[in-house]
Amino acid sequence: MLSFIAVCILVPYLLGSLSFSIIVSKGLYHQDIRKFGSGNAGMTNILRTYGKKAAALTVIGDIGKGIAAVLLAKWFLASAANENAILGVYLAAFFAVIGHVYPIYFGFKGGKAVSVAAGTIVAIEPILILPLLLIFFVVLALGKMVSLCSICCAVAYPFLTAGYYLWLKRGASMTTVMTACIGATIVAALVIWLHRGNIKRICNKTEYKFFQKKG
Repeated sequence: MLSFIAVCILVPYLLGSLSFSIIVSKGLYHQDIRKFGSGNAGMTNILRTYGKKAAALTVIGDIGKGIAAVLLAKWFLASAANENAILGVYLAAFFAVIGHVYPIYFGFKGGKAVSVAAGTIVAIEPILILPLLLIFFVVLALGKMVSLCSICCAVAYPFLTAGYYLWLKRGASMTTVMTACIGATIVAALVIWLHRGNIKRICNKTEYKFFQKKG
């Protein structure tokens, strides 16, 4: 049990706490991204503040830590019963996201966890990232708001997970299916809740649009 807690909860949280937007801004520019722009430690803010190179490094790091957290749990639970394995994997995903939002290394003030959540999805069920990317880029082309893309992907994620297990993995037990769907729903709900300010600005038509000029 202690090993399960360490690998599926503690280590993912510590990995998630490696907020790469803050690491990049401090390492390359000797500044804290949370003091600029929207104040959010995320890709959009670092792109607007420092440009494409910093944003790319941030995305790679945040996706990578999500992948690492889940793959470590998968490796640890390789010989466990399928129901326990899927529970551990989604716990790892959830706590990697929590670490990103409330990073222990950076005063518990992090970002909105879209990139790290994407990383966990890549590691859990890679095939699901394809329809999510399609949704992301279609919404981006139509609405030009990264926040709206993230929200739409979060809404779709539990439904895609349910469809995947019901149609493509029909041999999975109902316990496994329910655990996966609940896990996906919790992660998605957290991402949506973190975007509540963006939702308000979208409704008020004051949300930042991609490629929009500053000021």
